[in-house]
Amino acid sequence: MKTLIKFLLFVVLLVCFVACNNSTKTSENTTNENPKNETSTEKTGQAFIKDEGGTPNALQLAIQSEDHSTLVAAVQAAGVENALVNVGPLTVFAPNNDAFAKIDETTLNNLLKPENKSKLAFILTHHVAPANYPVDMLKKNAKKKRKLYMASGKYLEVTEKDGELFIDGVKIIGTVNVSNGWVHVTESVILPKD
Repeated sequence: MKTLIKFLLFVVLLVCFVACNNSTKTSENTTNENPKNETSTEKTGQAFIKDEGGTPNALQLAIQSEDHSTLVAAVQAAGVENALVNVGPLTVFAPNNDAFAKIDETTLNNLLKPENKSKLAFILTHHVAPANYPVDMLKKNAKKKRKLYMASGKYLEVTEKDGELFIDGVKIIGTVNVSNGWVHVTESVILPKD
């Protein structure tokens, strides 16, 4: 428990440090400055708006966490960044880098290829519940044997054993409250059964 508290404190301090050190840059593209009239490759949408201070959303938290760089790469490869900030409340079951390391490297690399974008997006949405599920609500659902509806359209079972929470058999190892819901860190990737 002390380790979890230290981890959460570290995440909060890291978020505060990054938020304080961010600086915004504005640029204007005029015909004189861009004579070739090049199209911008800059990503657009709410996920790419710089937020000065405040509680981070689920995507911002993942981006700021060194332990979730593989998840961020997968989210970017699938093009689902805006889905993690536009909707809310939501609950994200976020596999850390160690969780992704459990997947065969060839399989993981194949999922990150552009031609597998829809398959990857499905797997990632299988980790998102379009509802607010803090720990106490997860425990209630486990006790009542209720399943959670996921953004993938599938349902996942929540269980509790020896005081530990599991989502579809995958252990939850940490929890962080974010501006648009909850992030529960998982020790494995939750792969759809079909």
